[in-house]
Order: sequence, then structure tokens, then C-alpha cells
Amino acid sequence: MKETKFFRKQADKAERMARSASDVEIAQNFLNMARGYRAQAEVLKAKKKAEKKRR
Repeated sequence: MKETKFFRKQADKAERMARSASDVEIAQNFLNMARGYRAQAEVLKAKKKAEKKRR
């Protein structure tokens, strides 16, 4: 599995956990995790795109 896909799947899982959490603080923590995973996926995507441009 590609790393970007892995991070996006993890973000999806964290968002689902946030929706199912009954505690607001825990839900917010899951949403923060999801944002982090999505940010990491974007960084990897940008790196890959930059590498392609150099070729």
C-alpha cells in the first residue's frame, strides 16, 4: 500500500472514531489525529510531485 493511501485511511478511521466518541475532548483528539494524517499524506504527495519534476 502506498504511504499516502495509508495515511488517508488512518485519517478516515480517526474521523469515524471521532464521530462515535461520546466525549467531546476525545472526539477532538481524534479529529486532530485525522488532520495530522491528512497533512502527512499531503507532504508525501508534494514530495513525490517534486521528485517527478526533477526528472
